[in-house]
Amino acid sequence: MTPDTTTAGAEPAEITFADFSLAEPIQRAVAQMGYRTPTPVQAAAIPVVMSGRDVMAAAQTGTGKTAGFALPILQRLLPLASSSPSPARHPVRALVLAPTRELADQIFVNFREYAQFTPLRVACVYGGVDIQPQIAQLRMGCEVLIATPGRLLDHVGQKNVNLGQVQIIVLDEADRMLDMGFMPDLQRILTLLPAVRQSLMFSATFSEEIKKLGNTFLKMPQLIEVARRNATAENVTQQVFMVGRSDEKRAAVAHLVRSRDLKQAIVFSNTKIGCGRLARELKSDGLNAEAIHGDKSQQDRQKTLDAFKAGEITVLVATDVAARGLDIAELPAVINYDLPFSPEDYVHRIGRTGRAGASGLALSLMVAGDERLLEQIEKLIGRSLKPEALEGFRSVVGCRANSRADLTRSPSGPLGVTPPPTVTRARRPTRRAPHAIARSLLIGFFCSPMSRPRQQSLLPIRLLPRGPQPGRLLGTSGRGALRVPWRPCWAVSPRASRSLSAERGSYFDPRPSYPLTTVVKSNSIV
Repeated sequence: MTPDTTTAGAEPAEITFADFSLAEPIQRAVAQMGYRTPTPVQAAAIPVVMSGRDVMAAAQTGTGKTAGFALPILQRLLPLASSSPSPARHPVRALVLAPTRELADQIFVNFREYAQFTPLRVACVYGGVDIQPQIAQLRMGCEVLIATPGRLLDHVGQKNVNLGQVQIIVLDEADRMLDMGFMPDLQRILTLLPAVRQSLMFSATFSEEIKKLGNTFLKMPQLIEVARRNATAENVTQQVFMVGRSDEKRAAVAHLVRSRDLKQAIVFSNTKIGCGRLARELKSDGLNAEAIHGDKSQQDRQKTLDAFKAGEITVLVATDVAARGLDIAELPAVINYDLPFSPEDYVHRIGRTGRAGASGLALSLMVAGDERLLEQIEKLIGRSLKPEALEGFRSVVGCRANSRADLTRSPSGPLGVTPPPTVTRARRPTRRAPHAIARSLLIGFFCSPMSRPRQQSLLPIRLLPRGPQPGRLLGTSGRGALRVPWRPCWAVSPRASRSLSAERGSYFDPRPSYPLTTVVKSNSIV
């Protein structure tokens, strides 16, 4: 059945949280946190969730979606709350699933603050940390459980939690949950829940495919859309800058941070390897930068996030693991080092700035070949983003290359600076078969002075291994015949090696009783 649709616009200023008839303990917690008037998504979602209907809500990031489902859930569970210390009196009645550990932890903090004056218990489980403290927490009982799908299934397999009494399930950032490989885990979790339940889906973006998947387990959902679907906040200034080459983007990031005097910024990279490399390079440029990505432990990620929120870190380089649900107060800017492959991720990335009505900057870098990614983003958000030239930025890479060329051409270097010693790399010869190498060495052996008296047995020969470290070299058998090992090496015949200097060459003793040896006489690179 086609879901009902509610489009929430600007709500009247006189509407307050008291108009929702929330219980006194919840009202007290809301007032203590400084909430006065609800945001449009909260004003539209709270009454519907309290009525018990399934909800599919889409709203811009930073508009308070968490409170939009947390407050009505606590209101519905409050009549079932118990002050008994027995874990049996605190079964799991509401389950909230989140795609990332950081988002799950943030939802847990919000639920705990909203329920601080109630006897309701809240717990959170996610991967990447020790499971034993989580087991102890679950055995104490909790009415609200926030979890990531993988770790929740681990606890279910160990029989640490029972989901048979769940009345409400929430999929936060539902597009990621359903679209990025979580569907098998979600199907397993949904089969463990009672058939009669309330299902809620909240996210900043909803595609038609995601809506179809949601309709498979949502029953006659109420569709709530705040402003236009997949829209970005109007208080966020978006700019795209064209950079000549990919290896200039790191210098462009440093230029943006310094030229705009950004106190803090999140820089998004598409890959974990690129994320760590960029953080190291920004550190070498004098910026206080740290990286956060999925390969880091949860303790390291949480420590880095806490330091960034405390203002101890200027630039946080992150993958999309940090783009979902992180609430960092008054973050001035977000920089897209790489344009995201998924246009929905762009909406979530820039949603880290300009939260709660504050202004923000969303700066993106692109190179030739990124036009298709930019077109997809423009199509999703419904606005044009014209690439601009980065004012005041000059190609640092080109300057360094020109300086290197000047040092090479000028014996004294520019401005009389003595250039560093030039290291000449030998050109890799054409790969030759092992038998061809052995034949050339045999010919050189019998046609060179090595075949004369043994006093002249040492002859300079250039041996070039395939890798950066010397590999196995050709050896001699007990009968004097050359034997080629299983891994061939690069070699130059003795006749060609006579032109090489003795200090930069390698030597071997052709006598049958000695194997081939290599002597490195200098730090020359071969």
